[in-house]
Order: sequence, then structure tokens, then C-alpha cells
Amino acid sequence: MTTTKFHPEVYTQALTSQSVSYASPSNIALIKYWGKHGVQIPKNPSISFTLDTCKTTTKLSYVKREKVTDEYELKVILDGKHKPGFEPKIHQFFGRIQSYLPFVKDYVFTIETSNSFPHSSGIASSASGLSALALCLVEMEREMQPEMTLKHFNQKASFIARLGSGSGCRSLEGPLVVWGEHAEIKGSSDLYGVQYPYEIHPVFDNYQDAILLVDKGEKPVSSTVGHNLMHNHAYAASRFEQAVVNLSNLIPILKTGDLDGFVRLVESEALTLHAMMLTSNPYFILMKPNTLHIIDKIWEYRRETGIPVCFTLDAGANVHVLFSDIDKEQIHEFIKNDLSKYCQDNRYIFDSVGSGAIKL
Repeated sequence: MTTTKFHPEVYTQALTSQSVSYASPSNIALIKYWGKHGVQIPKNPSISFTLDTCKTTTKLSYVKREKVTDEYELKVILDGKHKPGFEPKIHQFFGRIQSYLPFVKDYVFTIETSNSFPHSSGIASSASGLSALALCLVEMEREMQPEMTLKHFNQKASFIARLGSGSGCRSLEGPLVVWGEHAEIKGSSDLYGVQYPYEIHPVFDNYQDAILLVDKGEKPVSSTVGHNLMHNHAYAASRFEQAVVNLSNLIPILKTGDLDGFVRLVESEALTLHAMMLTSNPYFILMKPNTLHIIDKIWEYRRETGIPVCFTLDAGANVHVLFSDIDKEQIHEFIKNDLSKYCQDNRYIFDSVGSGAIKL
């Protein structure tokens, strides 16, 4: 594992553009990443579905600085409003990436960003937001280094995104992206996400994700704190080994379209993630009572109908309901009639698996 290939070569062209824009989606992990070391290096591999409509659109504008200093010069605008509270995180991000994109100190940046999902909806925007910004920055470098290959561009943009948001490195491509070294996944790396390289059964084409917004408030414990609690966790080693095994088991499931196996594995992963939180020191609970009501209702519906619908969870209270496009009409009715009452303000979002980020 080496980062040297991401240090820039000599730039052969002058930067002539004044802005660049990308839209980058969020993603939902099937095999969860929980626990990291070093600078955003995962303790276990993960794999995620790339989403389609839940995305961040970012326009990065830049002008040459008259005088270069050690301080970065940038301004963050969210939905048309200046958000100085977001700027310290971007300053920290620029500090991490400067050795790989040294020109960040040479420009005054304006970052105009917006999310397709409602503000404070409880959907983490760090993955989509940092990946969109990373793509804009590496696009600047590609203009100055036009011989850059598409493969290198994707790897470097994912690498840069990871330095801002670990899961952000899985948002650039789709429909499935693996992050973290795994012996059975060709090309997998701890440094960046890679598109899942093996056969995927057609049943997973246009797979659906309905996001049930149980709690739109801020989490009482940040993901960073949660990851750090894995360092001395009593069950950490077993969990990291379990994730490796589960990813191995997922490969034939994806190939054969074994939806029953998919349901069991994905739900187990979600519950294991929260089990790690429940058994941390200090321990914490991010699920809400309505999270459990929804899980019970999904299990009951699956028993009664035989439809292989399942849930997964991020590090929060909201529920992602995963199901085949074939069952879309029935599941939509199920959510509207039976599950929406457990959502805050009856809010939910229908999404599906997407193909990754796009340049605008």
C-alpha cells in the first residue's frame, strides 16, 4: 500500500478554466466499515450500493491568489447562503490533501454546494459532499495534466475523497463499490474505492432503496467518535474478521441472485454495526423506538408475503429499505400505508441504485 503514485507529476498545461462542477451521490453500505486507523484507513473492507437521486451538486470556482500564504482561502456557500461553520472542516481537508494537490494553496476558492435531499433529513451528506469536492479538485489537476488516464483520475479522486470522508471514496462509481483490501476482490485497496469487478445477477439491476427518515436531528455521537471507540473494543477483532468473511459470502450471492441470502447477510451486518455501538465503552444507542417498529414491520411483511424486502442501517436511526425493482409497486404501498407513520413528519425518500458521479 503506497501513496506515492498520487503525488503529482509536472503539470504540462496552464489552468485556464475558472470553475468546475460535479454531482456526486451518497451511498449505502451493505458490508459496514466501522473502525479506522491512520488517516482514514479502514479496519475492514466494505461494499456499498451507489445511490441515484440522493446526491450533492458542487460548483468550485477559483481565482489565482495575489499572495500565497500558509492559510487556505475559501468560502462555503450551501443553498445560496454563506456557511462559515463548514469552513474549518474544509481547511482541515485541504491540509490533508496539499501534498497530493499542491495547487490548493495557490487559489481563492468558492465552494457552492447543494443537496438533492432535504437539509437536516438525517442522510449523511459528507460522503456525497466531499466526493463532489474531490472530483472538482482532481478535475482541475487533469486540466493541468491532460495525459492523466481515466483510471488514474478515478483512483485519485476516490483517494482524495477518502481523506475528507472515508465512505466518500465509495461514491464516485457504481452500482457497487468496494473499499478496503480483500484477498478475493481484484484490485481492492485501503486507499480508494474500486468498482465491484465480478458478475452481478440481473435481479440487482435498478435495485431500490427507500430511506425512511425516523429522526432528522443530529446524532448525539459523531461517526468519528464511534470509529475511535473501536480501538479498544472487546469485540473489534472478531468484527473485523466477520466483515471479511461476509464480503466473501456476498460474492456468490451477487452472482446467483440469492435474495434470501442477501437479506440475511445485509440485515445481520446492519444489526452488528449497532451491536458494536451498544457494546462500546462508553456505549450508546443511535436507533430510536420507531427504528425498531419499522424493523418488526418489515419482518412481519416478509413472513406474510414472501417478498424478499430487507432493511439496512447507517450509524443513525433512519432505515434504508432495500428491494427488487420487480416488487417496487407493492413495497411503495407498504411504506406509504404501514411504515410512513413511524417516520418523522411522515418523511421518506424513494431512491435506487445509481452509476456514480457525473461532471456537469
